[in-house]
Amino acid sequence: MLKLPQALFLLTGLALAIPSHAAETVTIATVNNSDMIRMQRLSKVFETQHPDIQLKWVVLEENVLRQRLTTDIATQGGQFDVLTIGTYETPLWGAKHWLEPLTQLPADYDIEDIFPSVRQGLSVNNTLYALPFYGESTVTYYRTDLFKQAGLSMPSHPTWTELGEFAAKLTAKDKDQYGLCLRGKAGWGENIALLSTMANAFGARWFDEQWKPELTSPEWTAAANFYVNTLKQYGPPGASSNGFNETLALFNSGKCAIWVDASVAGSFTTDTSQSKVADRVGFAAAPTEVTDKGSSWLYAWSLAIPATSKHKDAAKAFISWATSKAYIQLVAEKEGVTNVPPGTRQSTYSAAYLQAAPFAQVTLEMMKHADPAHPSVKPVPYVGIQYVTIPEFQAIGTSVGKLFSAALTGGMSVEQALQQAQASTEREMKRAGYPK
Repeated sequence: MLKLPQALFLLTGLALAIPSHAAETVTIATVNNSDMIRMQRLSKVFETQHPDIQLKWVVLEENVLRQRLTTDIATQGGQFDVLTIGTYETPLWGAKHWLEPLTQLPADYDIEDIFPSVRQGLSVNNTLYALPFYGESTVTYYRTDLFKQAGLSMPSHPTWTELGEFAAKLTAKDKDQYGLCLRGKAGWGENIALLSTMANAFGARWFDEQWKPELTSPEWTAAANFYVNTLKQYGPPGASSNGFNETLALFNSGKCAIWVDASVAGSFTTDTSQSKVADRVGFAAAPTEVTDKGSSWLYAWSLAIPATSKHKDAAKAFISWATSKAYIQLVAEKEGVTNVPPGTRQSTYSAAYLQAAPFAQVTLEMMKHADPAHPSVKPVPYVGIQYVTIPEFQAIGTSVGKLFSAALTGGMSVEQALQQAQASTEREMKRAGYPK
């Protein structure tokens, strides 16, 4: 048996060995895009700087992430301390007080450096509810070597019709070479993001001024037929399974002559460690058709704190770090300047960055061109280019996206897909009580 002084000594020693408080664990839900994977890797720097904070990562495929976060936030589940969301969810969830307002940021954060359009998209009544990690618009990527071999020249501002004509000449299925790669995976943030901008370019709109859906309009019909027919003829097999990451992999492996998608992919397509065609990539503006209104989207993957978080200060410290100038500088030093998160800060677009990153100028042009308040050549009652900023759109877009995927696989005709899309959207809008 221990004598009293010995017992006291051991107890005192034990007490000294226990930290005064355990480290806080901040649980972060994010998407499996390359920039976020890099953020996770570099976050070791943050943990070194903040030994009292531990980061726990939940990394999910885009559609799964959106579903998990929507369910958790709507039920006040409180599973996460940091959410990776975008310019669609942020104003809707912020208005419902589901997100923590982001005020009193660190003095060196320099909120004025963030592009005004991005700040506006993440705010409610001039209060920020998410901090932008990277911003993006739409860019046309193409293989300069294949164009040269075929005697073709990509315009700086192509039309969809021109891209279809190029795709016909550049498809060589016996060589596993496809003229045009586009998103086909169902989801309001997957195929519908691409299809909405295409429809806008063809002069379409989701709703008229009285909130009546227009999915069977001549403009939507023309855009949908172009999309389905061109992908069937000149796209890769299994297009209905391809989202952003899958089409990026196809382009980087040399199987796509043309790819229209998010401007953030510029750094990936020109990275020799992941792209076989890094030195043969050209960049052009997002395709137009009858108009350039709404032809390129505006989106910012951003970091927000749910109101249910029990670690708000620690979460705020992390998201302030991950979206700061210092983080951008860290990426430049560790990974190269072309890999910094694009499209959020004006200071990023220095002369050195514009010179080093061949995609930077067209990205900047498309970001400035995008106008969520005027997404269509016709008047609309909504805000948003590749989506409609109403709570019901997530369900509507996902439902319509499944119909277009079915049209791609031959499960139904384009006309049937549009008619069913019109009917289901009308039902959803009527149930929600529009017009309001």
